[in-house]
Amino acid sequence: MDFGLWQGIYTVVALVAFLYIIVWVFNPKRTKQFDEAARLPLEDDSRPPSGDDPR
Repeated sequence: MDFGLWQGIYTVVALVAFLYIIVWVFNPKRTKQFDEAARLPLEDDSRPPSGDDPR
């Protein structure tokens, strides 16, 4: 097997992975999860900061 064949296999694998990610992101079932994740930085923390928090 030569180098060109390996490049072709890699290209097909990368294309399949890319298409899988596109389908996963734009799946209507995930809209609620992504909306919740998008609002996370804007939510107010209800607990006071503690001394053992690594941030």
